[in-house]
Amino acid sequence: MTGRAAGRDPALGRVRKVGWCVGLFVVRRHELTDESWAVIEPLLAPPRMGRPVRDRRQVVNGILWKLSTGAAWRDLPERHGPWKTVYERYRRWSADGTWDRLLAHVQQHSDAVGAVDWTVVCVDSTTVRAHQHASGARKGGSGRVRRSAGPAVG
Repeated sequence: MTGRAAGRDPALGRVRKVGWCVGLFVVRRHELTDESWAVIEPLLAPPRMGRPVRDRRQVVNGILWKLSTGAAWRDLPERHGPWKTVYERYRRWSADGTWDRLLAHVQQHSDAVGAVDWTVVCVDSTTVRAHQHASGARKGGSGRVRRSAGPAVG
């Protein structure tokens, strides 16, 4: 059974949409499904000794929400935990290459199960804009051709 889950929004006094219902689980926009989490969970570092750490799935969902919406870190919804924790984990994982490993693993896994159609994956000049100076225009815009200081041929 698939459909939208709803809840009453007390501020607006009307029903608000929460997320997609998949089976018995509610999957919100910008959050990982159980299947997606199972693919990437083994690649994330296990919790270290000492202070209990925030749930890694909650943090990843917070990072996905931030990157998908483009909102400021401070506007992170409370369900993802403290914004500073989510930001610090994002920064740390960016610095140590965790995101690169996750991307490579997900691409490899998706390709292995046949979920990637490599015929439609391409990057060309229609998707990557070149800088205006890459078009071959001369610097300065005067239109004068500069001559070298070498000996004249004549």
